[in-house]
Amino acid sequence: MSRAEEFEELRALLFAIAYRILGSVSEAEDAVQETWLRYEASPTRPTSTKAFLSAVVTRVAINVLRSARLRREEYVGQWLPEPLLADPYEDPERSAELADSVSMAALLLLERLSPLERAVFVLREVFGFGFGEIASTVGRSEAACRQLAVRARRHMDAGRPRFEADRREREELAERFFDAFREGDLDGLRELLAADVQMISDGGGKAPQLPRAIIGADNVARVLAAAAAPMVRIGGVLEPHEVNGQPGAIFRDRDNKAVNTLALDILDGQIQAIRLVINPAKLQHLGSVADAWAVARRFHQARRPTE
Repeated sequence: MSRAEEFEELRALLFAIAYRILGSVSEAEDAVQETWLRYEASPTRPTSTKAFLSAVVTRVAINVLRSARLRREEYVGQWLPEPLLADPYEDPERSAELADSVSMAALLLLERLSPLERAVFVLREVFGFGFGEIASTVGRSEAACRQLAVRARRHMDAGRPRFEADRREREELAERFFDAFREGDLDGLRELLAADVQMISDGGGKAPQLPRAIIGADNVARVLAAAAAPMVRIGGVLEPHEVNGQPGAIFRDRDNKAVNTLALDILDGQIQAIRLVINPAKLQHLGSVADAWAVARRFHQARRPTE
């Protein structure tokens, strides 16, 4: 088997590792490409291609994350991960860990860890790597890696989101939510939202966004119900789609261009959080991206059709 063939067999795993460390589709894809270039340039073939490539992509991702952290601290408004519509890597034995670790809520928790803690947690808890492999990858002793893993696990467990266990129930609730939203059904929306639900948007200063989080079932329901009719008038379409392993949707304009994504956190039969990614730089991998400012102008005009 050629190097290129070996690499392609492992590409999905490499992307999955990099995305969880970085929370960015574009940066993860760049890390995978850099890993290929280093593998192609390596004068010798490794004993274990999987171990070698996993180590390289992890080191590349750690370096990228260290430089990205400062940019995220200076980010305009709330920073959210780039939405992932489908995880390319599958492992039936670790399906629960894979699904939980890619959620928006989990990725936001991972943001609070140091780059080394984050990498160790991802390799150990999500992908089941041994501490020997992890130690070699991050350049620390096995004992140090065990300590990093304990600290990371403690932090993640303290804030770890719990999602609706029954996937069908979760999807049915999401369907009811989207139906109520399209109909502008205030009461229907309100009953599906947790009392302390939060709606957060990420425009990064490059698109219109909520000035702050909207909190509370009544407030969130009113904002959503008021948006339904104008959305229809401007030709907007809400396209249900899994986002980061959770129920969600893509909002498209009249030209079928992506305006934003929406991801739902569902627990105990209610929606706990709604996260909107509107920053066009984070939507490029979804295809054509709309001019969110132009969509917003049409939307506000549609709210006052008689004026």
